[in-house]
Amino acid sequence: MPLYAIAPRFGVVARVILIAVLAAPFAPLAAQTDYYNTDAGRPIRIEDAYAIERRAVEVQLAPLRLERGRGGSYRWGIEPELAVGLLPRTQLEIGFPLAHVEGGAGRRTTALAGIEASVLYNLNRETKLPALAVVVDVIVPAGAMAPDKAYPSFKAIATKTFPWARFHMNGQITVGDAPVAATGRTAPTAELSRWLVGMAVDRALPLRSLLLTAEVVTSQPIRAAEATAWDVAGGARYQLSPRLAVDGGGGYRLSGDDAGWFFTAGAAVSLGLPWSPRR
Repeated sequence: MPLYAIAPRFGVVARVILIAVLAAPFAPLAAQTDYYNTDAGRPIRIEDAYAIERRAVEVQLAPLRLERGRGGSYRWGIEPELAVGLLPRTQLEIGFPLAHVEGGAGRRTTALAGIEASVLYNLNRETKLPALAVVVDVIVPAGAMAPDKAYPSFKAIATKTFPWARFHMNGQITVGDAPVAATGRTAPTAELSRWLVGMAVDRALPLRSLLLTAEVVTSQPIRAAEATAWDVAGGARYQLSPRLAVDGGGGYRLSGDDAGWFFTAGAAVSLGLPWSPRR
């Protein structure tokens, strides 16, 4: 896509990011850090290299993603997730994505789009080198809108902090042949990418428990015939209470078969495991 066609859209995206930031509450809170640990989809796709604390439990309360594609069609998804810090620097996570698609002739479909399980392991803390992490993820077939088979993926993450901002790089590949279209399945590959590469930057305002973030992502859909996609997005995360963090954002898919607007919103509650650490 030529630059003269993309440039006007960046201005609109910037306005969306500004609205998301200004809409967040700004009452100061002390000693809150959950807003600082970013996760994929809350509010952007690129995440940092850190796991949640050991013995912590985080319940993601139905994070929402709404997309408006070409032709005015809408697609939304909700993915409640549970993350557990069972081991040092290790995060186990399981999600249950629900998808809603508006098809032709006024058809609408809402169904489970698989079950997703992942393990994130943080290799090191930051020194002069970035923090590094690896993620193993698998989507298993469960529900009418799930892929026809399991799809494992592997992700590498790097995070580097400077006094004025943090930077994150994510690279992911997915293994397996493209799904075979099955009767009764609607858009089962909407969230599957053969590969994904993205960069994000965020800026924390600790006295306000607020994190501002933006990203640029390119990805190849699981079907080789589909065009490579470029996304720009941004948003904010805010700590409402010692245990509750909320987030929201939006962006635009500049190219690809599903070019159009998308918005995200979500919340997460941090808990603890019911047993005490051994002394």
